[in-house]
Amino acid sequence: MAEYTTPITTTFEMQRQAIKQGQNAVEQGVEFQQTVSEAFVDSLGSQESAQRRTVELSKTAFHSYLDAIESTVPGAAGTVEEVREAVDEQFEFLLENHAELFENIEEETREGLDAYDELTADYLDAMDEQIEMVLEAHEDLEGQSIEAAEQVEDQLEQMQDQVEQVQDQVQEVQEQAQESLEA
Repeated sequence: MAEYTTPITTTFEMQRQAIKQGQNAVEQGVEFQQTVSEAFVDSLGSQESAQRRTVELSKTAFHSYLDAIESTVPGAAGTVEEVREAVDEQFEFLLENHAELFENIEEETREGLDAYDELTADYLDAMDEQIEMVLEAHEDLEGQSIEAAEQVEDQLEQMQDQVEQVQDQVQEVQEQAQESLEA
């Protein structure tokens, strides 16, 4: 009987493997997206630091410019000092806002990622449940298919036995007819 059911079993096993591979691909895709998202959030600190250094370099360059004016223009010291204080206030304001902006971006991004992680976890759980149900139904279908194939095989064997019996009877009748003609 195995000669009829082996291809059926093999086909169903291949189908189950394809379903499981698809499931693994989806899970790996979600994990990859989570890794990329985490890398993005982790890079925010580096971005903030680089931008802060750029702002501080701009401040230093501006101070150097003011120093050059102060040293080359007689009597400009008081005015340059006022400009320097105004520039320092603006740069401090800019740096505070910059830090607050990045803090808010990171917080909002982390909250969004947490919500995304929660949503994808729910999605993966639901997918796992659905795939488990599909695999169970698939195994039931395999069992029914094997049972049907075995029934067909049994019927074929019965028909073959009946055909052999009829052939034996025909041969017997032919032999009796041959003997009657010879006698």
